[in-house]
Amino acid sequence: MSAPKLILLTGEIEAPHLTAILNHHAPALEIVWAADAAALKGAVENGVVGARMIAVMSGLIVPADVLDALDGPAYNFHPGPPEYPGSCVAGFAIYEGATSFGVTLHEMQSRVDSGPIVEVRRFDVPPGAKFQELEVMAFEGVIQMFADYAPKLALDPAPLPHSDIAWVGPLRTRAQADRLSEITSDLTEDEINRRYRAFG
Repeated sequence: MSAPKLILLTGEIEAPHLTAILNHHAPALEIVWAADAAALKGAVENGVVGARMIAVMSGLIVPADVLDALDGPAYNFHPGPPEYPGSCVAGFAIYEGATSFGVTLHEMQSRVDSGPIVEVRRFDVPPGAKFQELEVMAFEGVIQMFADYAPKLALDPAPLPHSDIAWVGPLRTRAQADRLSEITSDLTEDEINRRYRAFG
């Protein structure tokens, strides 16, 4: 019988640390890292489909046929609360004056940040925070949540239970963030400062 496999979608810096956390609990677990669509395609072509999948702060959109071929639900650790699905969400939270932010663990579906939610952890947004500060707070929250769920994800094939929390916000996109990062001559000083804090 072959060793269990898990596809890990995350960045190059995070991959070895997250892999070590999972293998600490399950040394025999074969973890296949994929940072982009090409790496995911390679994993699929090499017969990894049938494994489980975890995404940690990954911008990769996984096709429905890949999700359907997995052995059980795939999970995403999203660096934002359910009010902020999508990309660049720390910036949108700052831009909109949010006083609360958080991180979300949810099942993956073909539509970005729409699957059933397992857990949300919230924290206050510090007054005057810039998007970089909020991103660091969300990163730390995601890593802690990942560490807490790692034993279950590494050892137990049973699906994680769903919460009764639902996604409630519109899907944010990088294109929207790029537009809001532009500074034009017709903007007020307050709007310029607001965009700078939110998007740099």
